[in-house]
Amino acid sequence: MKRKRTSRIPVGAPTLTKDDFKSDQDVRWCPSCGDYSILAQTQRTLPELGIPKENIVFISGIGCSSRFPYYMNTYGFHTIHGRAPTIASGVKMANPELSVWVITGDGDALSIGGNHFIHLMRRNFDINVLLFNNRVYGLTKGQYSPTSERGQKMYQSASIGSLDTPFNPLSLALASGATFVARSVDVHTDHLRPMLKAAFEHKGTSFIEIYQNCHIFNDDTFILQRKKEHKTDHTVLLEHGEPLVFGAEHDKGIRLNGFQPEVVDLTDGEHTIDDLIVHDQHAEDTTLANFLAGMSDTPDLPHPMGIFRSVQHPCYENLMTNQIRTATERMGEGDLDALLHDGETWIVS
Repeated sequence: MKRKRTSRIPVGAPTLTKDDFKSDQDVRWCPSCGDYSILAQTQRTLPELGIPKENIVFISGIGCSSRFPYYMNTYGFHTIHGRAPTIASGVKMANPELSVWVITGDGDALSIGGNHFIHLMRRNFDINVLLFNNRVYGLTKGQYSPTSERGQKMYQSASIGSLDTPFNPLSLALASGATFVARSVDVHTDHLRPMLKAAFEHKGTSFIEIYQNCHIFNDDTFILQRKKEHKTDHTVLLEHGEPLVFGAEHDKGIRLNGFQPEVVDLTDGEHTIDDLIVHDQHAEDTTLANFLAGMSDTPDLPHPMGIFRSVQHPCYENLMTNQIRTATERMGEGDLDALLHDGETWIVS
């Protein structure tokens, strides 16, 4: 179920356009960086959301992606490494009416920010999180990141090859209780924009992993999912209530073989549409969403794109507001002076 938000733009206010969300700052990313496309699609989507610029906040941590707030003509914070979810949570608690967006990267969110990331997911603030995943630390010149593939060579920190097992961001978000989980690709603009809008419309924490390229330090990562000539055979689009069909000729599908998803040929006479997994993004149980998220960890399976899970749970900021109201009705308005002098103090010498 999508949340219908009420527009707070005053009657008679000018209609906003993409240009209204462009700041006066020079965009300083490397040529061909996927960040340019994500920025453009975000600026193109925001005018469709029906809220004024002053009610939007972009918050980032540290990394190439974290330059994002400078380039948005909205309020924003460029915070410290990995702590953007914490700052965003505070902003949302202080003013629940704001539309809060977290911009982060695979290193910023999943390494030093890993603890903050999982707790944001489980608390379910009404915050939108965009994770730019290029499988590398680009800002620090090519270190391997928590999503770098095992064996991936990085001349700065893994010249022979990374030994770590990579995180699957979607699996981590699902395991942390995320209520909206999706994936898109930087250059698939007609797909990315609807994902951004769906994230905004969701009431609760929305998380989108965005595959992107780092032209300088990890060129052609996700090439099979990004390039037009490859993507139809290496991605499957998730549509609620529809079977998982993919391929240039829509001749392949995904079915469950026991507890494992597998590719079947729909032209071999042995398999039909009825054999395939039917997507249910509103399932409360996360089994299907976890199956789909895990497909991208298996080399011979296509990577799902779209909304993996979208369910409604109470939002933390609403629970907190209601708890404060209940406590005030029961015990009256707080008295800070009485609290400080009620005897529950200690003198340390």
